Amino acid sequence: MYHKANKLYGKDKKKKTMIFPIFFSLFIALCFHGNEAALQLPNNETIPAIFVFGDSIVDPGNNNNLKTIAKGNFLPYGRDFKEGPTGRFSNGKVPSDLIAEEFGVKELVPAYLDPKLQLQDLLTGVSFASGAAGYDPLTSQLANVISMSDQLELFKEYATKIKSAVGEEKAATIISKGIHIVCCGSNDVANTYFALPVRRAHYDINSYSDFTASYASEFLQELYGLGARRIGLLGLPPIGCVPSQRTLGGGKNRDCYDEENQLAMLYNAKLSAVVDSLKTVYDHPDTKLIFLDIYYPLLSLIQNPAKYGKNRNSMMYK
Repeated sequence: MYHKANKLYGKDKKKKTMIFPIFFSLFIALCFHGNEAALQLPNNETIPAIFVFGDSIVDPGNNNNLKTIAKGNFLPYGRDFKEGPTGRFSNGKVPSDLIAEEFGVKELVPAYLDPKLQLQDLLTGVSFASGAAGYDPLTSQLANVISMSDQLELFKEYATKIKSAVGEEKAATIISKGIHIVCCGSNDVANTYFALPVRRAHYDINSYSDFTASYASEFLQELYGLGARRIGLLGLPPIGCVPSQRTLGGGKNRDCYDEENQLAMLYNAKLSAVVDSLKTVYDHPDTKLIFLDIYYPLLSLIQNPAKYGKNRNSMMYK
């Protein structure tokens, strides 16, 4: 499902107006104490950096030079950028770009593997996300992309670089005060569990969601151990409603692929439980660990387009 984001984000202001608040609400919760309606960061802090991990929803081009078919560096991807395709699986910006822009960090969060990166790019955050990745190690292996564990290895490499540039204390502050976005899981559902028999031979949807959630928990714990303190975990969207999955499993009417959506909902329940569990362990006042279930807001958008100023023929998931 590494191409699933191409109709979700871009310059279309109406689309951005509908989608952006879903993601922005998560990061408001990550950064604000007390009255979340007051747009003032605690102690007049600013957000120094944005760090991103996950799959195609937030990959800005890390796959460009990999030997994989999971790439977004060709048209129609990037058609809203003057310079053309960047490697984002979108016609324009992806959610992490919008978050970074809203907080005044920068307009675009670059790919860590971009050979043109400058020191300032590193200091204000980068994305380690890789299209077609998943929490299930097999998912990334099948697509020959950067696994979630390897994304953490790149983050360690990143930390070493900025420590050398600005010193250990400032580097630790950049990491601890920065926002860490984690967005993954859809490829486990669409590309690994339902597309291939390997996992289904050993797991039903309940045990598979337990299996993948255990990897998500390990990832979050290691990320915390590397100094992250503001972590936002995004749940899965209604993956069975994206165009390719409607074609594959939606029958002649191209309805949503219900079995995939059932796994996505169960997956989200397990991810939410992981976050709740870790909150009891990492209960330091400076720690913000948030889960955002984007499934139902997006499903509402699909099922009730008129409510959002759209008609069914122009819906982004059609």
